[in-house]
Amino acid sequence: MAERPSPPEVDRAAASRRAVAARQARASLKRDLTTRVVHPLDVLRRAATEDAASPAASMRVTEFLTALPAIGEGKRDRILDELGISPVKRLGGLGVRQRVALEEWLAGRFPLPAPRAGRSALLVLAGPTAVGKGTVAAVIRREYPEILLSVSATTRPPRPGEVEGEHYYFVDDDAFDRLIADDALLEQATVHNRYRYGTPRQPIEEALAAGRTVLLEIDLQGARQVRAAEPSASLVFLLPPSWDELVERLVGRGTEGAEERARRLRTARVELAAQNEFDYRVVNDDVETAAREVVALAARH
Repeated sequence: MAERPSPPEVDRAAASRRAVAARQARASLKRDLTTRVVHPLDVLRRAATEDAASPAASMRVTEFLTALPAIGEGKRDRILDELGISPVKRLGGLGVRQRVALEEWLAGRFPLPAPRAGRSALLVLAGPTAVGKGTVAAVIRREYPEILLSVSATTRPPRPGEVEGEHYYFVDDDAFDRLIADDALLEQATVHNRYRYGTPRQPIEEALAAGRTVLLEIDLQGARQVRAAEPSASLVFLLPPSWDELVERLVGRGTEGAEERARRLRTARVELAAQNEFDYRVVNDDVETAAREVVALAARH
């Protein structure tokens, strides 16, 4: 039998590059699972419909489970044994019964938020640092003038390009203390252990009374306070398209040093873990699309 010719050197190099790219894509997806940027149920469902070479479909079930928060190798092996899934299986190669069993287990361990019965005219937009909350809010301000975008008071200094009364009310600590004493803030919090932020109550109450939709772009602490004060508010959590993209945005912003970026990323992990407290999730992959999706979640008058 004639010996098969070996593939040309250029083919081997291209195959090697593809293999490296595939490993990097799976590693990125595992980071997204670990940081909760993506929900494991979403990844499992993608694996059933995407090409076998896609990051989701080609990921081994062992890699998938150990990428999830608080799942070590021992717990992973017990789960696979209970569900009757071989550790050599890839997500895209699971049988129907295996996929259903894993989906039911994930739904119990990582439940998605229950849909709200109705929508509110008071929208709260929150999410991790550098996810683009301010950019999405700015698009809503420009494209949907019928919506009142609440302007927060803050003790931090303005960043380049920020305008007093448009982006924030910049106040000192004494003025902020007076706002608290006068019960003039709907919510207030210290963010990143440094500066205080708060939402003036009066403009919101007046706009809602006039039948307008109001959008609050605030942090996780503030969103929790608004939910306690106004249970009918609709809470929207803004997600990055990936953890790597979130890191790139924070670095690219160039407004923080290395130590501050590291601290903000630690905070972002905590914030991402709280997304199930929210009513809706919107991925900020494209700013215009994300803004449109947020607006669509408001109650119609």
